[in-house]
Amino acid sequence: MMKFLDAEFVKGFIRMATDGCNMGWHERNGGNLSYRVKPCEVDEVKEELKAGEWREIGTAVPNLAGEYFLVTGSGKFFRNVQDKPEDSICLIELDEKGENYRIMWGLVNGGRPTSELPSHLMSHEVKFLKNPEYRVIYHTHTTNIIALTFVLPLDEKVITRELWEMATECPVVFPDGVGVVPWMVPGGREIGVETSELMKSYDIVIWAHHGIVVAGTDFDIAFGLAHTAEKSAEILVKTLSMSPKKLQTITPQNFRDLAVDFKVTLPEKFLYEK
Repeated sequence: MMKFLDAEFVKGFIRMATDGCNMGWHERNGGNLSYRVKPCEVDEVKEELKAGEWREIGTAVPNLAGEYFLVTGSGKFFRNVQDKPEDSICLIELDEKGENYRIMWGLVNGGRPTSELPSHLMSHEVKFLKNPEYRVIYHTHTTNIIALTFVLPLDEKVITRELWEMATECPVVFPDGVGVVPWMVPGGREIGVETSELMKSYDIVIWAHHGIVVAGTDFDIAFGLAHTAEKSAEILVKTLSMSPKKLQTITPQNFRDLAVDFKVTLPEKFLYEK
């Protein structure tokens, strides 16, 4: 029998939570992380699992019925995930309708999965239907992206283009661009619906004045998306602090040339002339 905390998927989850905290993206109990666990991974730790009571999710995700998720806890601090994982995170199982969940491991001192569980699961469902390889949903309070939502139009075309221009690898790392949700009350079904709708087209969704949500096939891909987008936003914040106008930048044709060499498709809606 493998100890729960010795499983590779658990170690990867804890490392990602720790890395995000070290980046300064998770003040207090800010942000949340979820991972759709593979059946073979569940089998590795099944002898340590103990079923709790069924609780309502707050939404329905029938396509994820019976799936297991490793998630951060509501009100828990990312800085404690590494030292006190049994108190900070939990493994949950969804019922046969995808309407309820039960805790199978973790949160030993009480509590619930992240308050934004409905948003996570709705995005997981969208990504699962698009490509079953998607397994990670990550919400983080990326400082510079949040700052930009106060000064840039909340328009996916504008924000995508600005992020692409500030770091050459951005159109390669997220060639589909980014989606944008205007400010909404977090934690409820409504913001989950808006986010999951955008997840049909994007792997990065910005929550105005709040942070970002990213989707990835594994921990490295998801963390890399957040890191790349935030690094680009940091460069833009610094650029705007020096001058409100760029003297030179990457042009639409430059992007088209890049797309050919790196074999990616860049939507023309982002390649407008300024």
